[in-house]
Amino acid sequence: MRDNPSTGPAIDVDGYLEWIGFVGTVRHDRATLSELQQLHMTAVPFENLDIVAGRGVTVDALTNVNKIVEQGRGGWCFELNGAFALLLEALGFRVLRLGAAVLLDGPTRVIDHLALEVQIDRPYLVDVGFGDSFTNPIDLNAAGPQDGGNGTYELIGSPQGTTLTRHDATGIPEAHYRFKRVAHTMGQFEHASESLQSDPDKHWRAKPFATRLLDRGPDRVTLTADRLNVVQDGITTETSISGDEWDITLHAWFGMRRRT
Repeated sequence: MRDNPSTGPAIDVDGYLEWIGFVGTVRHDRATLSELQQLHMTAVPFENLDIVAGRGVTVDALTNVNKIVEQGRGGWCFELNGAFALLLEALGFRVLRLGAAVLLDGPTRVIDHLALEVQIDRPYLVDVGFGDSFTNPIDLNAAGPQDGGNGTYELIGSPQGTTLTRHDATGIPEAHYRFKRVAHTMGQFEHASESLQSDPDKHWRAKPFATRLLDRGPDRVTLTADRLNVVQDGITTETSISGDEWDITLHAWFGMRRRT
């Protein structure tokens, strides 16, 4: 167990690194940060099973480290980025927890997403909790398009904050979320977490899903309520999944079982 230099609590760093498959020396450089991000997105699914089941989830990062390492589970942004932030801090990285407004459904100022700013030689945006999103750290000081690992991304500034965009097939930036580079505590996300879990109009509690990278990406597997989508070497295979097959498929691709 090692102490987190920023917040104090001890986490099982060696167990966490073993779970995501990191082997070697941790260096405070972009290559190591990128490897940690990709390994995390491969080993730890973005999923909503506890929310759909009505068990609820917490923003407590220590609880979510245990959920990942001891229970072999995943989660959503507050769980995954909160836990990953503790791991990075315990490894000596400087991390800010950023509040973001998700723009996929249109303009909003509601802070409903947690992302991370990680300082190395310069600041980088890191996110292991936004589903099918960038797999390379995004340089927060760079202008213009950047290689996000699974596509081209660009940061666009405005008086309201910085917007993370992903270029579509024609090169037009599509907004993902907007954030300000202001440090947040995990407690500040508690209201958003509870609101998203309880809102019947949100997709989080409607149908189960799980998604993760394959072999550090950009390949990906996604299981929704009735379909398995596998992207490998640029080829997408979609398979219909019946209710009887769902738990078997979940375990086969994600190593998880739904709790009853």
